[in-house]
Amino acid sequence: MSIRNIAIIAHVDHGKTTLVDALLKQGGAFAAHEEVGELMMDSNAQEKERGITIYAKNTSIRYQDCKINIVDTPGHADFGSEVERILRTIDCVLLVVDAQEGPMPQTKFVLKKSLELGLKPIVLINKIDKPAARPLQVVDMVFDLFVALGASNEQLEFPYLFTIAREGIAKRTLDDDSKDLTPLFQLIMQHVPEAPQKLDVPFRMQPSSLGYDSYLGRLAVGRVVEGKVNIGSRVYVKTQDGKKREGKITKIFIMQGLKRAEVPEALAGDIVMIAGIPDIYVGETISTDEHAELLPAITIDPPTISMLFLVNNSPFAGKEGSLVTTRHIRARLEKEHETNVGLHIEEVPGTDAYKVSGRGELHLAVLIEDMRREGFELQVSRPEVILRERSGIQEEPIEQAVIDVPEAYTGTIIDMMARRKGEMLSMQTSAPAFAEATASRHTRLEFMIPTRGLLGLRGDFIIETRGEGILTHSFVRYDPYKGDLPERTRGSMISMENGTAVAFALWKLQERGELFIIPQTRVYEGMIIGESAKSEDMTVNPIKEKKLSNMRSSGSDEAILLKPVHPMTLEQALEYIANDELVEVTPQSIRLRKKILREFERKRSR
Repeated sequence: MSIRNIAIIAHVDHGKTTLVDALLKQGGAFAAHEEVGELMMDSNAQEKERGITIYAKNTSIRYQDCKINIVDTPGHADFGSEVERILRTIDCVLLVVDAQEGPMPQTKFVLKKSLELGLKPIVLINKIDKPAARPLQVVDMVFDLFVALGASNEQLEFPYLFTIAREGIAKRTLDDDSKDLTPLFQLIMQHVPEAPQKLDVPFRMQPSSLGYDSYLGRLAVGRVVEGKVNIGSRVYVKTQDGKKREGKITKIFIMQGLKRAEVPEALAGDIVMIAGIPDIYVGETISTDEHAELLPAITIDPPTISMLFLVNNSPFAGKEGSLVTTRHIRARLEKEHETNVGLHIEEVPGTDAYKVSGRGELHLAVLIEDMRREGFELQVSRPEVILRERSGIQEEPIEQAVIDVPEAYTGTIIDMMARRKGEMLSMQTSAPAFAEATASRHTRLEFMIPTRGLLGLRGDFIIETRGEGILTHSFVRYDPYKGDLPERTRGSMISMENGTAVAFALWKLQERGELFIIPQTRVYEGMIIGESAKSEDMTVNPIKEKKLSNMRSSGSDEAILLKPVHPMTLEQALEYIANDELVEVTPQSIRLRKKILREFERKRSR
């Protein structure tokens, strides 16, 4: 049986996972009695809630006499390290592009990686049923992107289809009356090369990602480059620095639809999972031949953001979570590092803190959210950009940011980005998609901006654009340090008492800034309960109750009207805090607090 290996790559929310759903349904992955849902590849709870793919996952379908391995990749830039490795296991990529939005930052990032590996993509212009869709114009935009990324003449001759992934329809032209994905299946069979199946040579494989099983331990996930291997075979594991060790294959799995199936042997060309090598790592070469040649190294872009993970030592420590000690946190981080190779973890000497580095705020926020759902309590510091020094020059990560906003907010956004050292590359304004539309014209702005400038930007961005703006960004390169950036311009409201917040006190405090808490919220000394309208911090008493007397007077029965408070999410909390503040994370609550209270205590003693 022939094998074809493909990956689906795209920007966030351009329809990758929905397309995989349609391929699985029409590729016979489900029996007649099985219930078929939506976004089936997004198996993680956070993936379903956030509506994004976080972890790369593979599946397989059968078409005619061919097995098609499909890898669904993350669309967010923070999980780009997943995409980089997966591209080494496949022979072609399906590049999905939104028919309205066109190529976005992550589209450019993953396409660049694909072209560098010599892959010849198939382009799918998705969501052509949108009222504002412009599919033919987007095809031209994709071609221009190929040219800008240095595609070869062969790569520029890319085939393309128009799709509506939600309805499971693919068309060769916009006027076709296709009702299913048959044109896509046919194009895969024509355009995607068969995986070479050299079985008469020693087995060689290179893990592109790692899995974990509670009973089997670490699993190596990757493509068998050549040869075949059976359960019980002795293998040699080689690293890029020339070291070698032995291991034994205990289990072999392949994907059949969404199910993991155990098989007795792994064959060249297939994507498999093998167990039995507890210390296997991404990029190592596994072979049955002790003298086998090393496979090309897999490079992973370095982390750009770091933060400290600390034991929770607030007055409420241990009241909401069950895993609260340094030992628990260390064990959990070590377990995460088993499979999350884009993460770097190091212990801070002389403290109970761990420095955790990742590809972006969301990358680390997903880990923190997983930990709190598992019962952990911890504190985390403000994310900091990782700087590096080259030839005596300090460099910092630079990102490409693409912003879509109504035209009325263009000036505000340009000013906001300029203050954060953003350099505008282009500005394009488009008219409403159809004549009867009452919507204003929209502008697309493209910037190069330091990663530091994006920290804490999203909250201000939402406020300034009234929630109508779209901001996406992706790491590009390291550039010389751009200089100091403006800090947060407002201080914090800090509780000076322990107790329970009351409506009367909050009613008076809301005049002095924006509150983060509601009545009956438990507070403690040093806890941040709101943002001050002034530039400096202020200490307040949120538990002060109204003084009662037996005398009646006009105005004594004023109605207490509190402004609605939106609970702060983990990402918003990480963006808000300053260098001297921490986010306290528990299974039930997200609180903000001051890191060092000496200054606060001095003010209170006055």
